[in-house]
Amino acid sequence: MFAMADKAKQGAEALRLAGPEVRTQAILESAKAIRAREAEILAANQADQAAARDKGLTDAMIERLILNPARVEAMAKGLEEVAALPDPVGRELARWSRPNGLDIARVSTPIGVIAIIYESRPNVTADAAALCIRSSNAAILRTGSEALNSALAIYAAFEDGFRAAGLPDSCVQLVPTSDRDAVGLILGGLGGAINLIIPRGGKSLVARVQAEARAPVLAHLEGLNHTYVHASADPEKAVAVTVNAKMRRVSVCGATETLLIDRAVANDLLPKIAEALVAKGCELRGDEAAQAIFAMTAATEDDWKTEYLLPILAVKVVDGLDDAIAHIKTYGSGHTEAIITEDAKAAETFLNEVDSAIVIWNASTQYADGGEFGLGAEIGISTDRLHARGPVGAEQLTTFKYVVRGEGQTRP
Repeated sequence: MFAMADKAKQGAEALRLAGPEVRTQAILESAKAIRAREAEILAANQADQAAARDKGLTDAMIERLILNPARVEAMAKGLEEVAALPDPVGRELARWSRPNGLDIARVSTPIGVIAIIYESRPNVTADAAALCIRSSNAAILRTGSEALNSALAIYAAFEDGFRAAGLPDSCVQLVPTSDRDAVGLILGGLGGAINLIIPRGGKSLVARVQAEARAPVLAHLEGLNHTYVHASADPEKAVAVTVNAKMRRVSVCGATETLLIDRAVANDLLPKIAEALVAKGCELRGDEAAQAIFAMTAATEDDWKTEYLLPILAVKVVDGLDDAIAHIKTYGSGHTEAIITEDAKAAETFLNEVDSAIVIWNASTQYADGGEFGLGAEIGISTDRLHARGPVGAEQLTTFKYVVRGEGQTRP
């Protein structure tokens, strides 16, 4: 691990000096290699899936793990989108002159060496590697044991891309073992080599990283997301958006976990929404008011606090906009919240008063995704308040320095 850290520092310097054209070439060549290595990647993923079933992993965990030809192609296309992004390094963020003649500029720079610890999503290997290359950061990637075979096969495509672009493979390295001691060494900072740690995974992983890390952490906490159906919601939008927000993919962090519905329209709208959800295989857990309108399991206090990542939805009838916002402030994780309404004033109140990383009007919470935001890909959705918030793409993986130009000034 310490040898990887030394190599990473060299890789960071190589990326920083390479120039945007070389970094773009490395990403594009990696995309080509992913397509060329599709059969190897899928075979490795089948081995991971079989091992996951033998271990008794949940269906939600296995769904996150699965790759197929369409997902491999989406991975390659995602890299091409990252390659097409404007290079975020070297941008002049601001510039001004002082009365003494000094010319001062704030210029974007790479963070340095980023360690990314993630669990069972194989595509994170590709997204993280590409975003770090685009932003000139060296990366040390550590995936969970469930996805290690898949990650190694994907990483081999990046080794091809580095060779084609003339870059060293130290630019991005994948920890080739599932030994948990590797995580402990990363959290220790590897002798000061790590400039930033990004955990992407379950609540327990993020909690451990935040508790033990000796380097700065950019955290992605759970997606305890809400969709609020306001009194002036369009019924068709309310049904379509709610079903999509919950059931498009139940295992992603942008999935809605709690439906809040205004008491003024609950008798009319809740049965329509509930029937559509149940038809898709969703289990509903509601408060007393929701149960009185549609047959469902009784919700407990824990249901308002749970990120299910399963086809389960908590349902609560609320007394208007203020009540909905109060519920979100009490139980939300600061990830993504949506309001369905035709009342622009109510929407603006919701967007202004709900202080989550992403707030949405009349669209599915499943749009909480860097690709959908035009970022090409993402390493995660940051629920932190410092440095980066929301989808973390290439631009969010930069910091800045001040460049001061003078003509011989001395300070009195």
